[in-house]
Amino acid sequence: MRLHIAADHAGFELKQHLIQHFSDQGHDVVDHGAFEYDAQDDYPPFCISAAEAVLEAPGDLGIVIGGSGNGEQLAANRVSGIRAALIWSEETARLARQHNDAQIGSIGARMHSLEEATAIADAFVGEPFSGDARHQRRIDLMLDYEAKA
Repeated sequence: MRLHIAADHAGFELKQHLIQHFSDQGHDVVDHGAFEYDAQDDYPPFCISAAEAVLEAPGDLGIVIGGSGNGEQLAANRVSGIRAALIWSEETARLARQHNDAQIGSIGARMHSLEEATAIADAFVGEPFSGDARHQRRIDLMLDYEAKA
């Protein structure tokens, strides 16, 4: 699977770790930045780049990382057609995929230990969309609204 990963300075260390972690598992990992630690960098360009790449390649997934994960989720969701979810536990990561077919998971690096964040990312990447009709109906309602906007 191809994974698109992005982070600002607050998520830089976790991003580097996850790139190695997922590469070791055989995933094709694309780094969308930040490419060096800069305490003054801004997350939106990195997250939007990852989201655009995910949108262009159906079946790819993304992980965006910041201090809390909130802003990164919001930035990724600016890309029309993307469903980015704040994933703060293994359960929310699995549900984001199962129920919402989220293509991007957003993690707050300052909210978790390295081990916890890795487990959350693994849960997100490892979980498929359920395909359940009620969940697809809800996704379609959001997509219909987005198409009208």
